[in-house]
Amino acid sequence: MEINADFSKRVAVHAGRLPWKASPMAGVDRRMLDRLGDEVARATSIVRYAPGSHFSPHVHTGGEEFLVLDGVFQDEHGDFPVGSYIRNPPQSSHTPGSAPGCVIFVKLWQFDPDDRAAVKLDTGQMPYEDHPHDAAVRTKPLYRDDREDVTLEEWAPGASIQLRDHRGLEVLVLDGGFEEAGEGFARQSWLRLPDGANTTATAGPSGAHVWTKRHHLHQPPRTPAQ
Repeated sequence: MEINADFSKRVAVHAGRLPWKASPMAGVDRRMLDRLGDEVARATSIVRYAPGSHFSPHVHTGGEEFLVLDGVFQDEHGDFPVGSYIRNPPQSSHTPGSAPGCVIFVKLWQFDPDDRAAVKLDTGQMPYEDHPHDAAVRTKPLYRDDREDVTLEEWAPGASIQLRDHRGLEVLVLDGGFEEAGEGFARQSWLRLPDGANTTATAGPSGAHVWTKRHHLHQPPRTPAQ
């Protein structure tokens, strides 16, 4: 399966408008943003767990990164409320589910195979920091290494945000919205820009709260080995 698999092109998906599609596990549905592969896939998705649903125990051969958008995500390692940012590196394992139900933004098979750094952050307890170069932006750094830079950002109402020199960029709208290239982005809208792309986003009248990942698309993504 290939969905938005040409990483040399700009892609915009307004996931809040998409129908939910069932996964192989009962009660777990998803909205696919990009995908290379079938059930074992390099994938970016929004996933919804119905109350009481869960996946079978499994190992993350290619790693898993997710942000909780709604409800409470649960596994044997704890309960993770809205705003929780988790990185489960390659060879980690768990049994994910949710008694009350939840929605997560998740990325699979996008780690360095040798990465073993686990991250568990409750971003709701983290203060925003002033951006060093842009007074209209405040940030919560989530993760950074020589392959990628992941943050939460708050864009001031009406601000023009330069999206430049990023070696690939993804932006997911959490609240508020923005306009880019004449297109409006609202909650659960996702923008992916290729390496070398330069553009400007204009935050909406209530500003924008976004998740971002930069510097990670300068090498062609690969389909996982089945």
